[in-house]
Amino acid sequence: MKILQVSPYFPPHMGGVEYHVKGLADGLVGRGHSVRVASSCGSWEKNFTRIPSIDLLYAPLPLHLPKIAADIYHSHIPSPLFAFMLRKSSPHVVTYHNDVVVPSRLNGYRLPLRFGKSLEWVNRRLVKPILDDAEIVVATTRSYAETSPVLQDYLHKVRIVPNAVDCAIFPHDKPKEGYVLYVGRLVNYKGIESLLEAMSIVQKSAKLGLVLAGDGYDRSRLQNMALRLGVKAVFTGRLKRSRLIDLMSRAEMLVLPTTSRLEAFGIVLLEAMACEVPVLAFDTPGVNEVALQGGRIFTSTVDLAKSILELHDSEPLRRSLGRRGREAVQEKYSWKSALDKIEAVYEEVA
Repeated sequence: MKILQVSPYFPPHMGGVEYHVKGLADGLVGRGHSVRVASSCGSWEKNFTRIPSIDLLYAPLPLHLPKIAADIYHSHIPSPLFAFMLRKSSPHVVTYHNDVVVPSRLNGYRLPLRFGKSLEWVNRRLVKPILDDAEIVVATTRSYAETSPVLQDYLHKVRIVPNAVDCAIFPHDKPKEGYVLYVGRLVNYKGIESLLEAMSIVQKSAKLGLVLAGDGYDRSRLQNMALRLGVKAVFTGRLKRSRLIDLMSRAEMLVLPTTSRLEAFGIVLLEAMACEVPVLAFDTPGVNEVALQGGRIFTSTVDLAKSILELHDSEPLRRSLGRRGREAVQEKYSWKSALDKIEAVYEEVA
């Protein structure tokens, strides 16, 4: 089967969608399919087409979409302009990774509420004809699809294909050390302020460090906040993949504090679970489905602090949640499972 995967960005550009698309492409080639990836940036050692684009703010603008013959056209949104140009190709499968919710601050600047709502409205106007014409819309969890203001009108054509990780590259037998870990961009919508506030409570009674791996425009502001709160925290900046995996495998727990619907799944949760590291995540659709497979969910800063202390005080609980999480990754979130499901989608529309 000839399959075209179209993604706004592609590795080495960093992001969960980018690495999901690469994993799909690699896995489908391994199953004997002919796969071409088209993107505004990145590279792939197999069949790759660079789409001429202007890189706008988190939404590259394609100048020209080359005509590529395929049996299946599979595009990934948000950043819907590529999928919009492909919408009349058939059969068209669209993976809807998350809703577009413009944060109150962007690149360190506060945005007027009306401006953000206007961008969200424009996005919906672009996405609607894409989903109207698509044969199948893929979502990563059922709960996220059912609560999405965009996908609610398309549930009849939604199929669920979760994200996936390769358990084999994540060690699960490393001794755990005394720190809570956050992995991700240091930007305001990620909810890191809540984690810092929770750790200011935790560290009053527990010798438990905080490590934040990643970078972003809010890094200096968050470092100042940690100092102001008296939180002992290490900001590592961006790390090589091998170093990040080692850091994750030694953590007592991983926290994903994002409250925004921009976080629809949380691949980092799967990575921690594969290391047998228990996870804590804010109770948002999609993310909560994943977190409950190998950890707990929370609804407030105080709730998060209590959950951190509960896990810290009980090694048996951490071990139990860790084992359960890795088993869930092996059974539900492996690349074999994801590829089986996406092949079934392709066969349905081919």
